[in-house]
Amino acid sequence: MLKILKIDSLLYNKNIHLLNTKQKLISMNASVSNFFLYITLFFTTTIVFSQEFQGKAYYFSKSTMELGKFGATMNEAQKKQIKERLKNRLEKTYILSFNKEESIFKEDEKVDAYSGATDTWGKNFTPGKQYKNIKSRELIQKQEFYGKQFLIKDDLLDINWVLGKETKQIGNYVCFKATATLLNSDLNWYNFSWNELRPNNKKEQTDSIPKTGLDGTPLKMEEETIPTTIVTAWYSPQIPISQGPLEYWGLPGLILEVNVGNTTMLCSKIVMNPDEKLKIEAPQKGKEATKQEYKAIISGKMIEMRNNRGRRRSN
Repeated sequence: MLKILKIDSLLYNKNIHLLNTKQKLISMNASVSNFFLYITLFFTTTIVFSQEFQGKAYYFSKSTMELGKFGATMNEAQKKQIKERLKNRLEKTYILSFNKEESIFKEDEKVDAYSGATDTWGKNFTPGKQYKNIKSRELIQKQEFYGKQFLIKDDLLDINWVLGKETKQIGNYVCFKATATLLNSDLNWYNFSWNELRPNNKKEQTDSIPKTGLDGTPLKMEEETIPTTIVTAWYSPQIPISQGPLEYWGLPGLILEVNVGNTTMLCSKIVMNPDEKLKIEAPQKGKEATKQEYKAIISGKMIEMRNNRGRRRSN
C-alpha cells in the first residue's frame, strides 16, 4: 500500500511539472508569435515603402467634459445643451500630411452650429499648424494669440516610450501598444489656466515648518510632486515612419491612436501616395519664441487683461 502511494505521488508531481512546462511553452509561443508578426510586418512594409512616398492620415478627436460642482446644480437637459454648445471644442478633426522625415499636422476647422462661425476664442489656446522633422528633431508651430502671430521653434518632445506586447486592429492595420509618462507642462504649453498662477499653499505651509528637529538633525520633508500624465499610443509597423498626431512621435510605425487624460484621438482614414503631390513646408511667419517663452507671454497677457478689467470696474 505504501509503495502504491509513493508511485501515485511521483506521478502527480510529474503531471504538475508537465503542466507547468506546457504553460511556459504556451506563453513563450505567444511572445514568439508577436515577435514574428512584428518582424513580418516590418520587412513586408519596408519593401513596399522603400521608395519615396507620401501620405495623409485623418484623425478624429473626442474629449469628455467634467462639469464638477457646477454640473451638480444642473439637470440633464442643461448639461446636454452646454455640451452641444461646446461640441466644436470637444470634438475635432485633424489631418496629418507626412513623408519619411517630415509632417504637417493641422486642424480641419468646422463652422459652429450655433454661431455660424469658427471658434475664434478657442483658437487662442489650441495647437496651431505644426511642422515636425524627425531627422533634425525640430518642431515649428504656428500659434495665434488674440490676433498676434507667433512662430514656435523648439526641439521635438523627448518621449521615453515603453513598448508593450498588446496588439489590436485599427482599420486595415495591426497596431502595437506603447505607453509613456509626460509632464503636464510639456503637453499643455499652448494652453492657459489660472490654477497655474495660484500660490502653492502646500509650499507656503512647509516653508513655515522647522527644517530641523530639537536635536539639530534634519527633518524629512515631503517632496512636491510634479503633475504628469500617462499617454497610451497604438502604432502600426505597416506604415514604418516615426510620426504621429500633435507632438507624438518616435515609435517604429505611424501612431494611429492616442489616449491622453479625457481625450482620445483616433485615425479614421489613411491615403497613401495621393495623386496630388503634398507640400510639406514649415510655417514661416510670426514672432519667434520657444515653447517656454510663449507660455510666459500668454500668461503675462492674461494677467494684464485681468488687471485692466479690474481697473475699469473700480472707476
